[in-house]
Parts: sequence; structure tokens; C-alpha cells
Amino acid sequence: MTEKTISIVTGATGAIGEAIARGLAEDHNNEVVIAARDENKAQNVINGIIQATGNQNVRYLLVDLSRRAEIFALADQWQGPLHLLVNNAAVSPRMRQESQDGIEIQFAVNVLGYVWMTDAFTPHLKAGAPARVVNVASYWAGDLDLDDLEFKRRPYRNGTAYRQSKQANRMLTVAFAERLNDFGISVNSCHPGDVSSKLSNDLGFGGIESPEQGAATPLWLATNPVGHEKTGRYFSDLREERCRFGENHQAIEKLYQICAQYS
Repeated sequence: MTEKTISIVTGATGAIGEAIARGLAEDHNNEVVIAARDENKAQNVINGIIQATGNQNVRYLLVDLSRRAEIFALADQWQGPLHLLVNNAAVSPRMRQESQDGIEIQFAVNVLGYVWMTDAFTPHLKAGAPARVVNVASYWAGDLDLDDLEFKRRPYRNGTAYRQSKQANRMLTVAFAERLNDFGISVNSCHPGDVSSKLSNDLGFGGIESPEQGAATPLWLATNPVGHEKTGRYFSDLREERCRFGENHQAIEKLYQICAQYS
């Protein structure tokens, strides 16, 4: 009997995340866990995925991804190995907001949430090796200011904060890839696709692709052999692309160390 592949997908109550989780669940050898904050939304997504795929091994766990303590508590309660972590959750409020721990919310969820999930679940990923982490980033990336990551001095614009967070995702992918490669854990990032969602609407955009089209590249990285064969890379449209943000190793290390100080 083939051992089940166990996956966690964050942000699966959103359009792209739900499509990723559903795509994984189509293979009944996959046990899919969605990490979400809103229980009603999570239950609705789970019900929809089970109905669509017939896979009964789909469940949710509740966690606020803006809070390190909740993420590490979730990991402490986790039993057994983890084979796949898809960091996908993101927010982009139009006004500057802070988490319950006083961290600007886009940096907390979109950046530190990825860092904390990867850190917290590393022991379980090691137990599930060969394992992989897929960071859903974006081609729309830039504006990183290592001296003002929380927009305490800069004027807050949600598009600027979002671009910064996606640049950070791509940079931190390289940092984690270097640290986890020896343990059989690959870490890659990708642009998912342009889908109309709450996130894109908050940023002032619509979207021309279906959620399934938007989920295609992260799902491919999660399931195709290339997702194990490559690490520390950036992908879009089912192919690897050069990432200039992933080439500045001094800035990558500085960003990683800053993130590590949020404890």
C-alpha cells in the first residue's frame, strides 16, 4: 500500500489556495490539510473539496498566520511527517493595519507567516523527506526597504506593501533553500496567475484567469518531479525564470536575520 502524501496549504479559503488544495485532493493518495483562520469558511471549503474530488482525507486546522505563537503551537500539536507545505496566504488591506502582536499586517501574514510556517514545520518536513515547500509569490514584486519593512516611516500604500512582501517571499525562498537542502527539503517560489479574488480586488485589480489556471504553477511545483529536482528557484507559467531578487545574497541574508528577530 502506498503511503499517503500529507500536505498543508495556507490561504485555502481564497480563490487560488482553494484551487491548489482541490488539485492536490484530486489524487486520493494525498491527505490535504488547510490552515485557516475563519472556521466557517474553512468548513465550506473542505465540504466543497470533498464533494468535488471524493477524497475524504481533507481537513482544516485553525491558526492566525499573523501570530508566531499560534503557528508554533500548531506545529507542536502536529503528529507525524509532512511532505508538502504550500505557503499561499496573503492579505493587502487598503489602510495600514497591525496584527494583534503589533506588526504591520502584510509583513506579518505575507512574509513572517511564510517564515514561521517553514521554521515551525521543518522538523515534520525533515521526517517526511524528500519534502518540499512551495512559496506562492508574484511577478509583481519590488519596493523592499530593509530599513522600513513595516511602513513606520514610509507612507503606507497597499500595493507597495504587497510588492515588498512578494519580493521578500522570493528572497527568503533562497535563504531557506540553502538551509534545508541537506535535509532533502526543496524550497521554490512562483507566480501563480492573475485571478480575480479578494486580494486582487483590494489591490485594485480584477483578473483574467480562472482559479484553476492561477493554481497551475504552484500545483505543478507541488507535484511534478521538478519541484524536488530544483530548489531556491522562481517559476512562472510552468517554467523556471530568472529572479534578480534571488541573486543579492547580502540582502537576502540581512532580510532573513531581520525576520529571525521576530520571536
